[in-house]
Amino acid sequence: MDWLRDNTWEAWLGLAILLGVAEMFSLDLILIMLAVGAMAGMVAAALDANLVVQVLVAAAAATGALALVRPNLVKKFHSGPELNLGHGKLVGQQGLVTQEITAQEHGRIKVGGEIWTAAPYDDSITIAPGETVEVFQIRGATAFVHPIPRLEP
Repeated sequence: MDWLRDNTWEAWLGLAILLGVAEMFSLDLILIMLAVGAMAGMVAAALDANLVVQVLVAAAAATGALALVRPNLVKKFHSGPELNLGHGKLVGQQGLVTQEITAQEHGRIKVGGEIWTAAPYDDSITIAPGETVEVFQIRGATAFVHPIPRLEP
């Protein structure tokens, strides 16, 4: 017991290391926050604070880390860019009509660097070559598009 009393900071360091290693297996960012508290307890022990003060400092640091740091880290780690894969990434993009598009005769558009078969989203319109269109939907290998009105000066 005398060793523990004389080497309290080492006990806190050992606890912090154990919690850090355990965090590598759990990956929930709770044990690492407790390890931060243990490190704060280690600093208090290195400054020759009373054991009660060390425990209070460790508890306060761990609670503060859990309440203030962990939520931001969890949000950062669990969020990321929205990935639109495949043809879904073309929806909402603009393209250029290369072959006339009607409801009876599908045409062609160039969108995203590729040539796509295209049909009008509204069956009652005809879209001439050279017009700019927006892709509203992709069904199979056909892009359903609607013309973007040109603004005349």
